[in-house]
Amino acid sequence: MKQLIPVMLVAAAALAASGCTKAAEAAVDTSKIAATIKAQEAQWQKGYEDKDINVLAGEYADDAVLASPGDPLATTDIDRRKALGELISDPNFKLSFATDDVRVASAGDMASSRGHYTITTTDKATSKAVTSSGTYLTVYRKQDDGGFKAVEDVIIPGPAHAAAAK
Repeated sequence: MKQLIPVMLVAAAALAASGCTKAAEAAVDTSKIAATIKAQEAQWQKGYEDKDINVLAGEYADDAVLASPGDPLATTDIDRRKALGELISDPNFKLSFATDDVRVASAGDMASSRGHYTITTTDKATSKAVTSSGTYLTVYRKQDDGGFKAVEDVIIPGPAHAAAAK
């Protein structure tokens, strides 16, 4: 019986801890996280307007992947800075984008954002300004400091889709 008491105490502690974990998960305010990500994307838009490479690169986690049409995957900070730098140094560069939907995992550690964009760049073949549009999908992961950074950023050319009615 004396050997059974420590086992029962450990089991009770484990049950109590799992109950606390469930309560903590239930307490995650996913709508607040979604609003934070929308605000973060608005600042990201400002980074593009200001052509601020440090703001743009700072939106990505160290292990993030940037997937732009026609370009190799940018999987390092150096690669992402190079891709972003080439984009914002284009004299015809102009980008506008808006969030259509943010979905947050119930645990509050991951989120995704889908939106639409319109971009103007210089066509390499004609040296003339060309405007295109499409959709983006960005996956965010919660960082140690509590903020969120992009870990996957995928740009999909084609007709931009507006937010779906809810």
